[in-house]
Amino acid sequence: MNNIIVFGASGQLGQCIKNVAALKEVTNVIFPPESEANILDTDGLNRLFEQYKPAYAINCAAYTAVDKAEDDKELADKINNVGAANLADQCNKHGVVLIHISTDFVFKGDVAHPLIEQDEASPISVYGQTKLDGEKAVALILKEHFIIRTGWLYSEYANNFVKTMLKLGSDRDELKIIADQVGTPTYAIDLATFILLVVNSESKAYGIYHYSNEGVTSWFDFARAIFDISATTVKTIPIRTDEYPTRAIRPSYSVMDKSKAKQTFNIEIPYWRDSLVSCIGKLQ
Repeated sequence: MNNIIVFGASGQLGQCIKNVAALKEVTNVIFPPESEANILDTDGLNRLFEQYKPAYAINCAAYTAVDKAEDDKELADKINNVGAANLADQCNKHGVVLIHISTDFVFKGDVAHPLIEQDEASPISVYGQTKLDGEKAVALILKEHFIIRTGWLYSEYANNFVKTMLKLGSDRDELKIIADQVGTPTYAIDLATFILLVVNSESKAYGIYHYSNEGVTSWFDFARAIFDISATTVKTIPIRTDEYPTRAIRPSYSVMDKSKAKQTFNIEIPYWRDSLVSCIGKLQ
């Protein structure tokens, strides 16, 4: 079996890939620690590729602190852009297919229709710009790549909106939640399953793909669903984005069209609330 190497293995998505690989008894996925798999260390990457001779590399490593990135542009660019380019360069050198994870934040979010892969990417935050620059670097350096854009990621692992809401809901009597930002939650276990399916398919339909769960919701309705499913009693108040200012601007609409992924890989994507039920069941 050809080896698959995962970068960013300790992060939320990396942990979900490890979980799915274990459930499916996939034994050829390698999860090196960051000390050995630093995407800014080109010599270290080369050693890693020579040691494991992977057929696929999955890049889950990213700078994801959206607000902090506004004041930490250099580091965000290094990880999201330069690091992605480093990986693409090593994949090119060693004949490896790269699966690179990107984000719905590459879009401005000012149109109210599900976004397809060919829609113009025009980020409105440093995080979004560095992720788009990383996409462009990967595409320029390496033909054999899959770029998978996702958004609103959550799971049983790491820090995310679902776990934060469950904690705050149990600690407080009242929560104000933004109601005018619309997107689709993505259960990282579902995304991990899709990524491994792409690998297993050995498809050569390279390029950009969108993947989130099915459906559309706001952060407010997402929170209400979390409290409903978990039987958490807390008063929730919908507010506008301008009532909760943040350092970075978020897209107001970032629903992605998944038709390309569904048709290319012949998959059905779970509805967001069904996956949320599954996640909360595991958390409880």
